[in-house]
Amino acid sequence: MIFDLHVHTYHSDGLLSPEKVVEMAIRKGVNGIAITDHDTVSGIEAAIKHSKKLGNLVVVPGIELGCIHNHEEVHILGYFIDYKSKEIIDITEDLRRNRVLRGIKMIERINDLGMELTLEEVQQLSREDYIGRPHIAEALVKRNYVTSIEEAFEKLLNRGKPAYIERKTLSINESIHLIHSLNGVAVLAHPGLLNNQETIYDCIKKGIDGLEVIHSKHSKKDVDQLLKIAEEYKLIVTGGSDCHGRIVDGDYLLGKYYVNINHIPIMKGRI
Repeated sequence: MIFDLHVHTYHSDGLLSPEKVVEMAIRKGVNGIAITDHDTVSGIEAAIKHSKKLGNLVVVPGIELGCIHNHEEVHILGYFIDYKSKEIIDITEDLRRNRVLRGIKMIERINDLGMELTLEEVQQLSREDYIGRPHIAEALVKRNYVTSIEEAFEKLLNRGKPAYIERKTLSINESIHLIHSLNGVAVLAHPGLLNNQETIYDCIKKGIDGLEVIHSKHSKKDVDQLLKIAEEYKLIVTGGSDCHGRIVDGDYLLGKYYVNINHIPIMKGRI
C-alpha cells in the first residue's frame, strides 16, 4: 500500500491538473496519493472523481497550510479533512484573496526595482486565480531578469529580499486546530528544512499528530533524526514527494518518495 502523501496540482503552485496527477500516479504504480495544495481544497473533488472513474487509486483529501513561526515559514499538512465543510472553504477563500493581493504588491515592488513585469504575465503562468511566488519567479525567468526560479527566490522573493511581501497566514495553533476540527490528521511538513529545529518541538507541544519524515529534500541524516523524534514523542511517520509537476533529474518526483500506509494505523483505518 504505497502512498505518496504530498502532491500539488495547478490549483496552487503545481503545474498539472488534478486529473493529470491522478493519471501519473496510476502510471507510477502507487496505490494512493494525497492532494495537498497550498491553502486550498479546490482541486480535491476533481482528483477524487477522476480516480473513481479510473478505479485503481486512493485519493486522500488534504491541504498544506502555511504559517509564520520563529521568523520563517512553517507548513502544516492536513489529511482526511472534511474538505466540503463551510469552515475550510471560507478560510481558504480568504487566504486565496490575500495571496492574490500579496502577489500584486510583489509585482509592483519588482517594477519599483526597475524590472518591468505585469500581472497579466504572471496570471498566464497560474491557474484557478492563484498567484504564488513560483509564478512570479517563472515570469522573471521568462523576462530574462534571472536565469532560474531558484535565483529569483534567492535574489528577490525570499523573506528579507527586496521584493518580498509578508502574507496573511494562520498560526501553527490555528492550523492544527482547524485540521482537527475537520476530523483530520495534522502533520508537520518537511521539518528537516526548517532553519530553527526548535519549531518541531513547538509543534509537538501544540498537538501535532505526526512528522513528514520522508521527503524529496531530506537527507539521510534528516530522516534518522526525525525518526528518533517521532519515536520519542509517539508521532506518526509520513512521507511524500512534494511533487509540483516539474521534472527533476529526468522524471517527475511523484511516487519516488512514499510511505506504506499499512504502517500508519490511524490512516489505514480512515481509508
